[in-house]
Amino acid sequence: MFENIFNSMRKKMYDDGDADNPLQYVETISWIIFLKYLDNQEGEKEDEFLLQGKKYNPLLEEKFRWKNWAVPRNEQGEIDHNRCITGDDLTIFINEELFPYLSSFANGDFPIQSLQYQIGKFFEKRRNLVNSGYNMRGILEDADALAFNSQDEKDEITFLFESNLKDMGNAGRSGGKFYTPRPLIQTMVQIINPKFGEKIYDPALGSAGFLCESYSYLIDKVSNTNEMELLQNHMLFGKEKSRLSYSLGVLNMVLHGIESPNVIRTNTLEENIRDIQEKDRFDIILANPPFGGSENVQVRQNFKYQTGETATLFFQHFLKSLKQNGRAAIIIKNTFMTNNDQATVAVRKELLESCNLEIVLDLPPKSFQAGVRTVVLFFKKGAPTKSIWYYQLDPGRSLGKTNPLNSKDFEEFLSLKDTKPETERSWNLSIDTVNTENFSLEVSNPNLPEAPSIRSPKEILEEIKSLDKENQSIFEEIEKIL
Repeated sequence: MFENIFNSMRKKMYDDGDADNPLQYVETISWIIFLKYLDNQEGEKEDEFLLQGKKYNPLLEEKFRWKNWAVPRNEQGEIDHNRCITGDDLTIFINEELFPYLSSFANGDFPIQSLQYQIGKFFEKRRNLVNSGYNMRGILEDADALAFNSQDEKDEITFLFESNLKDMGNAGRSGGKFYTPRPLIQTMVQIINPKFGEKIYDPALGSAGFLCESYSYLIDKVSNTNEMELLQNHMLFGKEKSRLSYSLGVLNMVLHGIESPNVIRTNTLEENIRDIQEKDRFDIILANPPFGGSENVQVRQNFKYQTGETATLFFQHFLKSLKQNGRAAIIIKNTFMTNNDQATVAVRKELLESCNLEIVLDLPPKSFQAGVRTVVLFFKKGAPTKSIWYYQLDPGRSLGKTNPLNSKDFEEFLSLKDTKPETERSWNLSIDTVNTENFSLEVSNPNLPEAPSIRSPKEILEEIKSLDKENQSIFEEIEKIL
């Protein structure tokens, strides 16, 4: 049902003619659904307070509540078209009243941890990409049909967002950069095994998949109000540079039940790692930093090992931001394991000397949309690496849009992670064998079964000649007997 609603909203945006970029579709749908969901939440809380005989003070002024401006209804619960603003009036209201009002929540009157502040940041510098107020009227009425009555319904909406992002990636568009396959995220969270009270951090937030899955992993284990308070307000943290991905991250977290996301829209790499103190560090880091990006000279100066490669800069941030005995699971291009540039070599050296790199999970080709080969590094800070267990994930099929990674693909890996055996797909690397000049951690499986040798044409011809000689000798012996 929800897929039809999404498609109807996208068609109206396409017909509008101005929001013709698929990323713009996602951005527009995200703020509309955010306000619709917020109104549902407010309505539920209002009903709860009413049953208790208390007065509820809504987050938004009455004029700006969804039920009053977006889709007002009459006493019978039907859309009251006489009260609906539309056309130019609707466009003017959104551009000149609604967005400025909502973005004002980030002006310092509310703490960063509050939902009001997140609302302000969500709408800060936002533009309405739908020019026609008539098209917008139809989009709003489509969105009003979305229900958030159960977690399954919220998950379906999240899935539709993820599917849109994944499809953009498969089509070669930039939206795919936000999408990390959910089965992979779930596997990483399961291995890290977060506990209540641990601070979990993703400094390259994207659509907040790692924080949402960490929340889902722990929510069923909540046994008291203290654990719920910790999980809701004191455990999940993130930073994100892009306005669109920040918006998707906040929306995703809210839909998962995280009422006040502790996420900030900022360029993580603009923070000087020399300024990171113990109070700024985290127990767990889960991240998929951008591949192949580049930062300017000013940003590079924030790091001990200066380079234009974004992923290498992020890795320095990870190492500096992780507490002693903290755990991390990081997705990174496999070239990080062997690149010989000075900065990458230095970062690998620091990783091996300051952390126990326990597992390298080698992902198959096309795990991500652009066909970039990647690995997942699992490590714990505090003791140097002695031995590394490598595992090459092989789903036994070519991955693509119609057959992405699934949970079953990770079953063998998860069953072997504790014993770390030597198999055709896995092996152990002693740190003593690592070249100390470049600290290369190349993924090279020594346990692959030997492929049948392929002979050269010259070798085949030589064998034919040899056989011909043998045959000729046999014929000559037969003739003597006869």
